[in-house]
Amino acid sequence: MSSQPNGPALSAGMPHDVAVVGAGMVGLATAWFLQESGVKVTVYERRHVAGGASWGNAGWLTPDLTAPLPEPAVLRYGLRAVLSPASPVYLPLRADASLLRFLSGFVAHSTSRRWRRGMAAYVPMNQRALEAFDALAAGGVSVQTRRADTFLACFRTRREARGLLAELTAIREAGQDPSYRTLAGRHARALEPALTDRVGAAVAIEGQRYLDPPEFVRALGLAVTARGGEILEAVEVTEVQPGVAGATVVRATGERQVHGAVVIATGAALTRLAGRFGVRQPVQAGRGYSFSVPADPLPTGPLYFPRQRVACTPLRGRLRVAGMMEFRRPDDPLDPRRINAIVEAVRPFLTGVDLEDRADEWVGSRPCTSDGLPVIGATAASRVFVAGGHGMWGIALGPITGQLLAQAVLKGETPTELAPFDPLR
Repeated sequence: MSSQPNGPALSAGMPHDVAVVGAGMVGLATAWFLQESGVKVTVYERRHVAGGASWGNAGWLTPDLTAPLPEPAVLRYGLRAVLSPASPVYLPLRADASLLRFLSGFVAHSTSRRWRRGMAAYVPMNQRALEAFDALAAGGVSVQTRRADTFLACFRTRREARGLLAELTAIREAGQDPSYRTLAGRHARALEPALTDRVGAAVAIEGQRYLDPPEFVRALGLAVTARGGEILEAVEVTEVQPGVAGATVVRATGERQVHGAVVIATGAALTRLAGRFGVRQPVQAGRGYSFSVPADPLPTGPLYFPRQRVACTPLRGRLRVAGMMEFRRPDDPLDPRRINAIVEAVRPFLTGVDLEDRADEWVGSRPCTSDGLPVIGATAASRVFVAGGHGMWGIALGPITGQLLAQAVLKGETPTELAPFDPLR
């Protein structure tokens, strides 16, 4: 692997030294693309590389499914559903005032009109998402993405599939071109023997990919350090202080370091550091759960159960099962009831999968915004930028986010693709 980036030399006015706070997919991708232009990067991480939401993600790179989380279907759950521990979307009764404000905004954006507007914002990012992964591979990131030869969204009946088909039609109307076909249950089971006869219909989505999230993000971190970047793990940043010629990173120990610019990419904790810089869009933890189980036969590609909101991905010889959207405090402990709810949701549809032999049980906080759009770009403070709030799409959109944000940091101009994600909206 080359130890030096091959990009153009820095020009006058560009920051020569940039700090990135957060070593997940978004933060490390931003650091890597900054290095393409010769920037010296320092990454601060309060835990370890891939220690946040990146670790337990399903690993899907599915631009044909990437869309705003607030959608009309959310309104159909109703209060009784979201208060049930078995619901795919769960809200505990002890919700605090800030969470309730977030949820009121989320509900307000769960309309067809606002979903279409948000989807139009996602289209340019989705169209370039996989190209950004290819750029990382060409630049020496050692772990590759994997083509999903089969990617099946599974349903009990053809009627149940109508919701996803309507969404795919709406995505096409927004300017994207998803490739998919409908299958009868028997054809889906022929393609994927791990499915039971409870699967009566499926939608095969073509041209998608997937990856092993912690493996990939760790490889991305190694690529950043191989190019001369510094990743400081177990270092908590408590404050970012803007200045005339840059910004100062303040650690919990009191140590201070001045950088030419700072990018805040701290996931669900983004508001804590960025709120004082005009970022009014709150970033809330939408907690997801995952675990891995043995399977024989192991599915040959990702499986999606849209009605149950469960994603399954073959990784490292086991099946990673992920699901749930739980609105709780990020540091609350793992709730075994959520794991059990996921298990019971997929049990009828899978054969040869030992759902009792679970390993790597995990809960992590997806950074969600009330309007379903991430916050990416410059803040009200000179030389302070943010990148976060991707919801479930931080892995899929992390590289294209980093590529475009690096341009904004270095040129002082917002790429057109990032305009809808203005952090000051």
